[in-house]
This record gives sequence, structure tokens and C-alpha cells, in this order.
Amino acid sequence: MIKTPAFFTNIDIMQNININIAGPVTRAYSDFVAALMKKMPTKTEDLLHAAVGISGEAGELLDAVKKHWAYGKELDMDNVREELGDIMFYVTAMLNVLEIDEEEVVWANVEKLEARYPGIIYTDTAAIARADKSKEVV
Repeated sequence: MIKTPAFFTNIDIMQNININIAGPVTRAYSDFVAALMKKMPTKTEDLLHAAVGISGEAGELLDAVKKHWAYGKELDMDNVREELGDIMFYVTAMLNVLEIDEEEVVWANVEKLEARYPGIIYTDTAAIARADKSKEVV
């Protein structure tokens, strides 16, 4: 069973909200991605296909933001949505290949960031200190 991080159990406003990110829509999308993702000869190649897809689509998203930031163009929100959707497709494909539950990934990330940012408040000091990382040198 996945442990709900403290942040989500200690906030009054969250008490009446059912947090369930792995609901029917997520499962249906996972099945949709599985049906559309090209099947490669090996699991390693499936993994590489998903990773290269994430990287390529992230580059396309970055280019859209660069045009806005560097050249003062209006941010093309339709393109941003499209690229985010493509990234989600490949992330879901990787989750499928590795048989990892999306909820597990999200909660692990929340727990890591709770440890990094005490009180769930961003500071540059906490970002640099990275309290969630072991200080041991191996």
C-alpha cells in the first residue's frame, strides 16, 4: 500500500478531498498508450523508445518556451498543450514498460520534496542543501 505523505494528511482543506490520481481515466489512458506505442523487439528497446520520446518532446516544449522568452513571441498555448500531451504519452509508456504505478511515482516525489523543503516552503537554501539526499560519500 502506498503511504500518503504528511503534507496531504495534515492540511485542513485536503480532509474532504479524495486524492486518487490512479483513477479510471489514468488507467484508461495507460491502456490507450499501450495500444498505440510501437512494440520494439526487446523490453530494453521499449524503454529506450520511451526515454528518447520524452527527451525529444521535452526539446520541442523547450523550443516553444524559448521563442516566447528569447524572441518575445506570444506563447503558443496550443503547441504547449500538444507537447505536454506528447511528454505524458511517453512518460506513461515508460511507466507501462517498467510496470510502475503512476501513483507510486507521484507519492515518492512528494515524500522527497517534503524532506527537501521543511514546512513545504521553497527556499534557495533548501534547494541547494537537498536535505533529502544522503550526505554519505560512497
